[in-house]
Amino acid sequence: MIENEHAPANLAAARLASVREKIAAAAALAQRKTEEITLIAVSKTHDAGAIEPLLEAGQRVFGENRVQEAAAKWPELRERYPDAKLHLVGSLQSNKAGDAAALFDCIHSLDRPSLVKALAGAMDKAGRRIPCFVQVDIGEEEQKGGCAIADLPSLIEQARAADIPLAGLMCVPPAGIEPTPFFALLDKLAMDNGLTGLSMGMSGDYEIAVKLGATHIRVGTALFGARE
Repeated sequence: MIENEHAPANLAAARLASVREKIAAAAALAQRKTEEITLIAVSKTHDAGAIEPLLEAGQRVFGENRVQEAAAKWPELRERYPDAKLHLVGSLQSNKAGDAAALFDCIHSLDRPSLVKALAGAMDKAGRRIPCFVQVDIGEEEQKGGCAIADLPSLIEQARAADIPLAGLMCVPPAGIEPTPFFALLDKLAMDNGLTGLSMGMSGDYEIAVKLGATHIRVGTALFGARE
């Protein structure tokens, strides 16, 4: 009975340790320092009961896809873990910019001029500047969010003019295709535009992303298990 009560916590700690070990090994192969890489535990669709074991195991940076979902579960969790950081890793509607500016510590989906305007206004109103990654449509997939590569310099210029702190670039490569060329392209685009942060790599490819310079990796399944 006692073992069952602690099983979720033990499993969470084991999964977290495994992911961290793989990050460290990939970083070592690339002659990088592990502390250069931020592990974001993507907790979308998971309730507070599934998130807390990872918090107890020491994970402090989490990612959510939807503003409304995050608002429902994170205020209470943050009361107990005030040092937890919350990143928005899903697309953001302009009319939710105010809520996002109040709730999140970082946004990974800045992808269009209208959102630059909405976020700049929301940050002014909230009295805080929130680092943002510009999401790039790296695989030219219309169904995914992201700024077209050709429009990237203009969008970056608009964000800087609006005093939005730019953390770097973010991408989601096409599914089922070797991600290496897409990660390498994102790295080049970041360098060309004077940015250093790279939000890339998920459960299936984060080790490759680390080897290719990722500074932020977004891992869900490897930490929480498969979603129902």
